[in-house]
Amino acid sequence: MRFLVRKRRSAPAVIIVALIDVLIVLLIFLMVTTTFKQQPSLHLALPESTQSRKEGSNENPPLIVSIDAKGVLMLGEDKQPLKLEQLQDRLNEAAARNSALKLAINADKDAPWGQIVKVMDAAKAAKIKTVSAFTRDTGKP
Repeated sequence: MRFLVRKRRSAPAVIIVALIDVLIVLLIFLMVTTTFKQQPSLHLALPESTQSRKEGSNENPPLIVSIDAKGVLMLGEDKQPLKLEQLQDRLNEAAARNSALKLAINADKDAPWGQIVKVMDAAKAAKIKTVSAFTRDTGKP
């Protein structure tokens, strides 16, 4: 019987440097083509107005109360749901600290009108003289 002697094959060599180069090129491509856009955590569809103010036109920024389509109240950048009584207390505190406080209502166009009126009443009870509402230009989606 004749046995064939097989030559041992060496394991294929993987060139790590070439793989790292390809990985870096892919990483750079993804970083360049990715767009970074800050999206608000609260999506509101603002009502339209032809007389809306442009951003940055106000020197003293107002305190913002947001009302979503379900009628949930949120004050400022906190984005934590508040009850009307809690909102009233916070408005009283803010008005006590700043007598020239302005309030802006950022309400969804489908927000319950009753919630908007309640916020306006809370502002009046806190003796806030200037209350405005956020709108968007009629030409913008």
